Amino acid sequence: MSGRRFATRAVHAGLEPDPSFGGVVPPIHQASTYVQPSPGEFVGDYDYSRSANPTRSALERALGEIEGGLASAFSSGMAAEHAVITAAAAAGDHIVLPNDLYGGTYRLVDKVLKRWGLEYTMVDQTDLTALAAAVTDDTKLIWVETPTNPTLNLVDIEQVIAHKRNALVVVDNTFATPVYQRPLELGADAVIHSTTKYIGGHSDAVGGAAIVREQALHDAIRFVQNSIGAVPGPLDCFLTHRGIRTLHLRMAAHSENARAVSEWLKDHANDVRWPGFSGMVSFRHANAAQIASRCRVFSLAESLGGVESLIEVPQAMTHQSVEGSAAAVPPDLVRLSCGIEAAEDLIDDLAQAFGV
Repeated sequence: MSGRRFATRAVHAGLEPDPSFGGVVPPIHQASTYVQPSPGEFVGDYDYSRSANPTRSALERALGEIEGGLASAFSSGMAAEHAVITAAAAAGDHIVLPNDLYGGTYRLVDKVLKRWGLEYTMVDQTDLTALAAAVTDDTKLIWVETPTNPTLNLVDIEQVIAHKRNALVVVDNTFATPVYQRPLELGADAVIHSTTKYIGGHSDAVGGAAIVREQALHDAIRFVQNSIGAVPGPLDCFLTHRGIRTLHLRMAAHSENARAVSEWLKDHANDVRWPGFSGMVSFRHANAAQIASRCRVFSLAESLGGVESLIEVPQAMTHQSVEGSAAAVPPDLVRLSCGIEAAEDLIDDLAQAFGV
């Protein structure tokens, strides 16, 4: 599908007809091990499903095609993050983090990898002077979120790359998706996804992915993937791959609903943010917890990116782990993941929750 437009690539990515019966969708290979023709001789790459599985391979091909690189699939976004960081950096190395980031990323680096000697600096990556001061010749990796989670700031990926020195630039593309942003095409070295979110899109499969430009980094990540074993099961791979085929349609609906909701919120809340694409909206309100609890169409739940709308208060939910750090979020911040329901119903739900 090289040279085809994104919608065509999304529909066909990673799909090869079933060689046995011609099914347009390959079967789920729910196998843990594979018969070898002779000792040490494999059919393809398949000896044991921690190392490789045909259903996972199809998903990885699809993810690589839509992001423009070499993909590895994981059992969660955090497993993908761990693999990329540990493949690129070692004890005593330095990385740069944004000061507005997903709480799980901060927890992984500060509470786990820091204990093994990894050093980090947090910086506002929208401030290029501050970013340049944080990056040294010894910095191994710059971690980028754009839009950021949860306050939806936009970071200029190309400007980060211009200040990277010798570091790898890794972009969490979960919120934007390759529909709106393809960091590898801008010069980034790696892209991370929680495929649980928009890529899968139906809140029924947890997963993650790392997609890179260079074969050497891909091989290093594959080594960690196989060694640690945080791989997704075949059914989760199948569901995630199925989600990719409607990604471009869903993202258009998410974005239109978020636009409508953010326009309404401007008259009823403070600091309303929508990056201009995707379904994520944030705002601040003194009655944040009460509003979140009163919603009926928006479900009060963590996560995002599914076809159903979600509402959360990050300080009490997804971002508890950043309390007391430079990435702490205010208690009056509300994050919305606008689904694909009727926009009018989403606005009506917020109106009754606000009491207007």
